[in-house]
Amino acid sequence: MTNMMKQLRLIVEREYVTRVRRASFIAATFLTPLAFGVFIAIIHFIFRYESDDALRIAVVDPDHIFGGAIADEKNVYFKLVGEPADSLRSRAVREGDRFPFDAILAAPRAGQVLRKDYQVDYFSDRKLTLDAEPILLERLQGALRRHKIRQLNLKEEELTALDTRLVIRAHPMQPSEDDSSPFAGKIAAAIGVVMGLVMYTTVFIYGMMVMRGVMEEKTNRIVEVMVSSVRPFPLMMGKIIGIGAVGLTQVAVWAVLIPGILLAVNLIFGISPRPDTLPIETVDWNPADAELMIEQIAYDLYQMRWRLILPLFVLYFLGGYFMYAALFAAVGSAMSDDLGEGQSLTIPITIPVVLASYIMLAAIQAPHSTLAVWASIFPLFSPIVMPARLPFDPAWWQVALSLFLLGLTAVALVWLSGRIYRTGILLYGKKVNLMDLLRWMFR
Repeated sequence: MTNMMKQLRLIVEREYVTRVRRASFIAATFLTPLAFGVFIAIIHFIFRYESDDALRIAVVDPDHIFGGAIADEKNVYFKLVGEPADSLRSRAVREGDRFPFDAILAAPRAGQVLRKDYQVDYFSDRKLTLDAEPILLERLQGALRRHKIRQLNLKEEELTALDTRLVIRAHPMQPSEDDSSPFAGKIAAAIGVVMGLVMYTTVFIYGMMVMRGVMEEKTNRIVEVMVSSVRPFPLMMGKIIGIGAVGLTQVAVWAVLIPGILLAVNLIFGISPRPDTLPIETVDWNPADAELMIEQIAYDLYQMRWRLILPLFVLYFLGGYFMYAALFAAVGSAMSDDLGEGQSLTIPITIPVVLASYIMLAAIQAPHSTLAVWASIFPLFSPIVMPARLPFDPAWWQVALSLFLLGLTAVALVWLSGRIYRTGILLYGKKVNLMDLLRWMFR
């Protein structure tokens, strides 16, 4: 046992040191956050770019629903004209490029004030763009609303009072000093999605890293020398632990650099939401309400049971990583030089991961449903589904049973994958199928 632990430590050190010293690892670790910052800056420039494509629209309003005025907006200019639409169209055909307008908008006839559906005619040789159409709809809907208010002798304040905002505040059955928040469920769902997606991506990324590492040493015949002095099981375990540590190191560096680079990009380019980019519904938002909402969200985050959520997340991460990394390592040891031939071997591994991601999204909406409960207990799904349920306080027996089955399955799969690794790592020139893997696993 002492000799095996020594061999395992040496393999882990070798895998970790050789990989973190590679130029590709250093470049990916430090250039990826920089590329991410450049990407954010480019996206910021694209969305802040002010188009110089002006659109001049002649508005025909026979029933005066606009009340004699219509506001311009962002390169879209309106002008109310008294000439009929058919006459303007004839002028546009005759004058061609000399016609002063790019389009003609025929405002709808007011008709009956209780009417809900209207058809608006828009004439132009230019296609109606995606940024101009919402502006036209907003101007027309607002004008019709004001026209109907005038015709019905209503008051805007009275209509505004009909718009009611409701907030559902959930409370526990047992009275407590800590009042619940209407944001608690949404915050729990957001945390669950983040943790589930982190598990999904890390299982895939680190698992594939392990598989490529095994294939690399197999094709280079390095493993033949190593197997002569190290048993296959500690060799496989050392590779899994070492590559996992490399990935965690890279993630830790990114966790420090990316926020710093984003802060620098924000300071340099002044990225902040502009008032004209906010939805219409939030224009009249009270700043005091916004500040109160932020304080409530921060309090709800503080009230989360992080002392349980974070350690359990780490346990599920380790269990899921060892389970799937062992399977990917076994598949990598059985693959030949042709990657296309080995893709069929990875399908049985990737299917549970993909299914778990979809179940995770369903579990966010109904965290205590039968599907969510049993999927979070099933070992192949639990590393992704259960972390998404943790913010919703699942029953303790579900978490305990899930961890027990996950740990047992991870140990069993690591041991069985070691048996595949022992045979497949020294096998060259043969196309391997799933039946071969099963036969190596139990012989």
